[in-house]
Amino acid sequence: MPWLLLFIAGLCEVGFAACLGKMKETTGTTATLWLLGFFAFLALSMTLLYRATQTLPIGTAYAVWTGIGAVGTVLVGIVVFREPADFWRVFFLVTLIASIIGLKFVSNG
Repeated sequence: MPWLLLFIAGLCEVGFAACLGKMKETTGTTATLWLLGFFAFLALSMTLLYRATQTLPIGTAYAVWTGIGAVGTVLVGIVVFREPADFWRVFFLVTLIASIIGLKFVSNG
């Protein structure tokens, strides 16, 4: 269960980063709605991260949380915001994913 909470927390991190990107593209009421989405995802992400660290080692949980957020945010950037997907960017993204999986397998919890 703590790994599931941590995974969802990482997805929420992607959510708040995506809201930041959309907020940058908008103005007025629409930007305010993206800001509210940012705070909602932020609060949920932090709450779930806290819950996961009640069982998982903090170093592992934090590294996995940031890794999921980083991978997800890069993917959202490529798909939604049309950021470049060159060889080296994808290569290092794959190594980051491998590191996250490796931490999961060598950690207790």
